[in-house]
Formats: sequence, structure tokens, C-alpha cells
Amino acid sequence: MRLKIILPSGIFLDRRVDRIRAESSRGGFCLLPRHIDIASALVPGILTYFENGKPVHLAVDSGLLVKQGDLVRVSARAAVAGELGELQLEVERMQTDASEAEKSARSAVAKLEAGFVRGLIEVETR
Repeated sequence: MRLKIILPSGIFLDRRVDRIRAESSRGGFCLLPRHIDIASALVPGILTYFENGKPVHLAVDSGLLVKQGDLVRVSARAAVAGELGELQLEVERMQTDASEAEKSARSAVAKLEAGFVRGLIEVETR
């Protein structure tokens, strides 16, 4: 199976692997070479792939995993390779960043909604 991880900055990883473990919003899952084709939204977490039977761990930000035939593509905002203990801290940082970005987006939407309502009220009072 071929694993290709694509980040906004370019291709992070492109190599042959034995199997892949990843995390979605519904929990962890494992892909083997003859697994059916699948598409899954990934949450910030640890993605592990096995190369020649040896595990390699990556911290991966939220993204999308698509398996089609022999190719597994992962598109994510960020990915970091390292040791498992260190990667857990990186995942926690990614989750915090995602939470802060979500709060900022909600605040921006609330401001837009308030401006829209004010505009409607001004139109009605004229």
C-alpha cells in the first residue's frame, strides 16, 4: 500500500507501507492493503504506519483520509514525526489551536449576524 500525506506546504510523506492506523471522530481504525476503499475525516491525533513491520508515529492535525485501491492519501493542516510521548504533547497543542480557531470563527460569524440584523432593522425603520 502506498501512503501519501499532503500538507498545505507540499508533500510531507510518500512511501510504501504495510498498514496504517488513524483516528477519526468515530474512533481509531486500521487499514490493511486489501481493505475496501474508504474516506474518513481525521481528528487531531496519532497516525501510525508500519514500514517493514516497524511502527512510525506521526502527530496529524485534522484532515481527510481517502483510500482508493492501493493508494492512501491523507490531506492535513499539519503533521509532525517523532517519538510517541512527544507526539502526544503535539496533538494536545493541535487540539488547543483548533479549539481557539473555532472560537474565533464563531465570534466572527456572530459579528456578521449582528451586523446583518442591524441592517435589517435600519431598512425596516425607514
